[in-house]
Amino acid sequence: MGQYQVDINYEKIYPMGLTKTADGIHVSVACPAKTCCLLLFRQTSGGSRKGKDKELLRIPFPEEGRTGDVWEMLVRGLETEACEYAFEADGVRFSDPCGHAFCGREQWGKLDQFRTLLKSPMEQAEFDWEGDHPLQIPYEDCIVYRAHVRGLTRHASSGVEARGTFRGVVEKIPYLKELGITTLELLPVTEFQEVMMPEYADGNPYGQAEPTGRLNYWGYAAAYLYAPKASYAGKNHDPVTEFKNLVKELHRAGIELVTELFFTGKESPAFALDVVRFWVKEFHVDGVHLCGQVPSWMMASDPYLTHTKLWATGWQEPPAGAGKPKHLGEYNDGFLVDMRRALKGDEDQMNGLVFRSRRNPAGMGVLNYIAGTNGFTMMDMVSYDRKHNEANGENDQDGNDYNYSWNCGVEGPVRKKKLQELRRRQLRNAYLMVFLSQGTPVLLAGDEFGNSQGGNNNAYCQDNEISWLNWNQQNTNQDLLEFVRHVIAFRKAHSVFHMPQEPRIMDYLACGHPDISYHGVNAWRPEFENFRRQIGIMYCGEYARHADGTPDDYFFVTYNMHWEPHEFALPNLPKHQRWEVVFDTSDGAAGGFYPEGSERVLTDQKKYMVPSRSIMVFVGKQVSDENA
Repeated sequence: MGQYQVDINYEKIYPMGLTKTADGIHVSVACPAKTCCLLLFRQTSGGSRKGKDKELLRIPFPEEGRTGDVWEMLVRGLETEACEYAFEADGVRFSDPCGHAFCGREQWGKLDQFRTLLKSPMEQAEFDWEGDHPLQIPYEDCIVYRAHVRGLTRHASSGVEARGTFRGVVEKIPYLKELGITTLELLPVTEFQEVMMPEYADGNPYGQAEPTGRLNYWGYAAAYLYAPKASYAGKNHDPVTEFKNLVKELHRAGIELVTELFFTGKESPAFALDVVRFWVKEFHVDGVHLCGQVPSWMMASDPYLTHTKLWATGWQEPPAGAGKPKHLGEYNDGFLVDMRRALKGDEDQMNGLVFRSRRNPAGMGVLNYIAGTNGFTMMDMVSYDRKHNEANGENDQDGNDYNYSWNCGVEGPVRKKKLQELRRRQLRNAYLMVFLSQGTPVLLAGDEFGNSQGGNNNAYCQDNEISWLNWNQQNTNQDLLEFVRHVIAFRKAHSVFHMPQEPRIMDYLACGHPDISYHGVNAWRPEFENFRRQIGIMYCGEYARHADGTPDDYFFVTYNMHWEPHEFALPNLPKHQRWEVVFDTSDGAAGGFYPEGSERVLTDQKKYMVPSRSIMVFVGKQVSDENA
C-alpha cells in the first residue's frame, strides 16, 4: 500500500465518509466507541466471500482527531486504486453509514447477504452529466408514474434486455414518453437489505437462526441512504453510474425523476437533511418523496431545496409568496378514499368528490391517486370486495381491511361479458376522476393496462408474478391503455383541468360565467343531500389559455355514480356554441371516448340522459351563424 501519513485537520468541516482533497483523503465516521480504525481491502467483484475478509491495511484514528462521537483524520500518500474500505470500532467491523456505493449485494435476494460485511470502493468513477439539470416542471403540468425498479421490467414480457435494473427502466423510456408521462416516481432505490432478517436479530432468543427466504420487495426498511442499490445495477455494473445515467436519459426525454427515501426515525434531523441534499446535488433528482419518520419541517425550510419537489404525507400549508416556487407536495390517501367511495356509489359522497376534484392549494401541490402499492391496484379495486393476502404467509391478517372497493357483483376474475364491461366502465370512471381533477395525477405502474395482483393488497414480500408487471396485458386490455393515453393527452390539451391556481367558483373575469360551477339534474342548482350520487361540473374556458394565448373550451362533466340513469339539464353556452360529447364511459364499444373530430353532436341541447355508473364530458364547440 506504500507509505502514508495521518494528520489532523481542524481547518474546515468535511462531509461524513470519504472526501478527496488536494492533500489526500479525509475520513470521517460517527461512532460512540473507545477506538476506531479505517480498514482497507483488495477490491473484488461481488464483495466479500465466505470466511473472514483479509485486510490489506488498518489505520487507527488518532484520539486527538475525535470531536464528540465523530472520528476524523486526513490520510496522505495512500494508494486507493482497486481498494475497498470499511470501519472497525472496539473490535467490531461495520460498513460506512455514508458510503456512496457498496460491494457484496450485486445479486438480488442472496440469502446469506445479511452476514456480509459491505465494503465501499475507495474510488468513484467520473460521470459526464453533459450539462444535465433538473427539469422543474410545474405541478399543474405533471403526470406522475409510480413504479418499482425491479417489478417494472423483471417479467419476461417486459421485452427489455436488462430486466429488473436501472437499465431496464431506461429501455422503457419510449413507452413512458408515448403514454404522456412527465414525472417518474421510483420506490426506494437505496441500498436496503431485501432478505428479511431472522427473528433472533431482533433479540428473540427463541427465534430461528436462518432467514425464512421472504424478501422485503418494496424497500421500506433501514438502508444505506447515500448509495443506490447494487442489485438494481446488476453484476459488473456500477450502481452509481447506472442510476446517474437513468436520470440523465429521463431528463433527455423530458421526464423528471422523483425518488422515495425511507427514514426509520433513528436518523438525526441533520443526517436526514444531508441525505436529501446529497441526492439532489449528486444525482440531479427532480424531487424526493419523504417516507417514514422524517423531519419534514427542516426540508421545507431548507434554502438548498426550494426548487426541488418534496412530497410528504402532509404539510402545514405555507403562504404563497410572490415569485416563490411551489415545491412542496401533499401525498396521502385522502383523494383515494373519497373518490373510491364516490365511485362505488356510497352515500353522501358528492361533497368529497367536488372538493377533491377542485383542490389545488396556493402554497403546495397535491398528488392525486386512486391506487397505490399499499392497497389494491385499480383492476383489483373493481374486482375484489376483500383482500386476498394468503400468499404473504400471515393468515391474511396483514394489509388494510378498508379498501373502499366493489367487485361489481362477483369476487375475483369473471368470464361474463356483462360483468367485465361493468368493471371496465368503473375503471374508465376512475381514470377520469384522477385526470380531470386539478391536482397532480399519479398513476401506479400497470394500472393503465389493468394490472392485477390477484386481490393481494400488501405485496411487500412478493418478488414474483404477483408484483411484477405482466406487459402482455397491454394486448388483453388494449382498450384501457388507449383510454388512458387519450385522457392524458386530453388533460394536457386543456389547461382548464390543470390550472396553476385553485378555481374560485367566481366570475372574477366578469365574462358571464364563474371559472367552475356546480349543477344538479337541473342547471345551476347543485344537490348535495346525502342520498345524491350525481353532480355536474361546468368549466369556463375563459379562465385558462392554450399555448397560443387563445381561451380554452367550455366543458360540462357529469358524474352519475348512481345505479340508475339521471337526466341532466345542460347549462346554456355562449352564443354560437353547442354541446358535443367527448367522453362517455358507458360506451364500451367506442372505448369510452371520441377522438378529436369525431365528437358526438347532441340533437337536444337542453338535456341529456346520463347512463348509470358513468361519467360524461361535454365540450362547447363553435358553430357558424348559418348552423346556429
